[in-house]
Amino acid sequence: MAEPPLTRVTLLARIRDGRDGDAWQEFVQIYGPVVYRFARNRGLQDADAADLMQDVLRSVARNAPRMEYDPARGTFRGWLYTVTRNKIYNFLNGQRHRPRGTGDSDAHERLDATPAREEDGPDADWEREYQRRLTARAMERVQEEFQPATWQAFWQTAVDGRPAAEVGAGLKMTPGAVYVAKSRVLARLRDEVKKMMDEEEAQ
Repeated sequence: MAEPPLTRVTLLARIRDGRDGDAWQEFVQIYGPVVYRFARNRGLQDADAADLMQDVLRSVARNAPRMEYDPARGTFRGWLYTVTRNKIYNFLNGQRHRPRGTGDSDAHERLDATPAREEDGPDADWEREYQRRLTARAMERVQEEFQPATWQAFWQTAVDGRPAAEVGAGLKMTPGAVYVAKSRVLARLRDEVKKMMDEEEAQ
């Protein structure tokens, strides 16, 4: 049976020990893609976003031994968001002062000047990426709880967007059984994501 997932509090405590490879792997799997996709959404090219992600992770590694969680100062995720946002700002600001071989010299100024949609708020992209990654981690954790056909019924309908009748024909299931399988997996995923969010908020 797989080891139980680390809580966010436990994870943050364990990454203070730079020798705890399992904790760092868990940390990178959760937060690395969030940082990368957030940087991409802010206009960085693939290689630049990957470099920035590494830079953010190095910042965490440098600061991890001194991290003490204080709820009054906000969540770790909020701190990571601030670090990431500042590094993106510094990157874009540095790009303004470098000569460009191609491209629009005003592109970054327009990017910075583009307001977030009012209903989203300034950190909505960050939250969306975090939720997306949390859902992916939840899928990894709960997949083994289901029979392969049940998981495939969920995956092919909910993720791939295929019709239940088509999926059922391929899996030798009725469309009703496909819907039931999809509902069961979605309910379990909702529970797992809520648990992970509760752990985050309990820091």
